[in-house]
Amino acid sequence: MKRFLIWITIVAGATTMLFSCSGLGQIAKSGDPELMYKTAMRLYSAEKWSRAANLFDACLGYYIGSEREDSIAFFSARSKFKHRDYHDASTGFDEFRRRFGRSVFIEDAEGMYALCQYYLAPGPTRDQTLTAQAIVAASEFIERYPQSTRVDAFRDIIEELTLRLHEKTYLNAYTYFKTQKYKSAIVAFRNALKEYGNSAHREDIMYLLVVSKYRLAHNSVVEKQADRYLSMLDSYYSFIEEYPESKHVKEIERYVKEAKNYIDKNNTEKQQ
Repeated sequence: MKRFLIWITIVAGATTMLFSCSGLGQIAKSGDPELMYKTAMRLYSAEKWSRAANLFDACLGYYIGSEREDSIAFFSARSKFKHRDYHDASTGFDEFRRRFGRSVFIEDAEGMYALCQYYLAPGPTRDQTLTAQAIVAASEFIERYPQSTRVDAFRDIIEELTLRLHEKTYLNAYTYFKTQKYKSAIVAFRNALKEYGNSAHREDIMYLLVVSKYRLAHNSVVEKQADRYLSMLDSYYSFIEEYPESKHVKEIERYVKEAKNYIDKNNTEKQQ
């Protein structure tokens, strides 16, 4: 029994040394691709994701053109994914799907590539380029693998990310409004309605479009006021048709009254 315990201790110590940073460094420099590959797989099974990824990367060059190349590339990227290194994992999966389109791992690789894009996508206050890329990646996965069990999850992701784009578009337009850049706000609110007509902010966008047009007209030179008040009235009628019970009705009706009075006065003066 004592000898058995000693043997277990020796094996455990050897395994610890094997999985240590210094031990892995020696394996990576050994020039023995089979040793690197087998050790990487053991690390992968032990969920030592970062170390497994390093060894997979170290031995990949030895297997270029072999039947094992795609599996090493896949497990390298998946190890990075499991380690939550989504940037490098995304790069690995993107390269994998371009090079190994017929691999048995291709569906999983494309699914995890889309998930990487999703996890990398920032909140609505930041640039949404990655969010748009994530929507494209998730949509491509659904199109290519319509029978996948992940389809519903990716549909939920697309919905979530689309709402994030809605939020970003609204925040951009609202920033123009708050900084009194009403011409830019009008363009931004119009674009928001055109691109994301079913946004949760639709009522607020239509209301703020009316207010922006009113303030732009109110502060304009005389030559431009009449046309700008007329444009405001067009937006008002669209708003009131969709939201006749809105809490904003009383406020914007004051603006409408001012606009109509100005237009009537302007028409009277032109006739005299």
